Amino acid sequence: MANEVTKMIMETVLALITTAFAFVAGEAWNSAIQGLIESVIGAGDAIPTLFTYAIIVTIVAVIVTVLIARVAGRMGVEINE
Repeated sequence: MANEVTKMIMETVLALITTAFAFVAGEAWNSAIQGLIESVIGAGDAIPTLFTYAIIVTIVAVIVTVLIARVAGRMGVEINE
């Protein structure tokens, strides 16, 4: 019984962490795209920095998600896709 509760908690934590990283990556890309649009329309010289930030955040999010999924797999937690 306690093992199933631990498994349910791990599944929930995994889903929350994955969602949080996806949100951060989405916000980074949103900022990059907004900067690109400002550049095309007129104002904005921080485009390379915004895109670099978006790429780094996306890479970190993917790596952390893969690591968390591996840990969950070792614990026997199934990831619902």
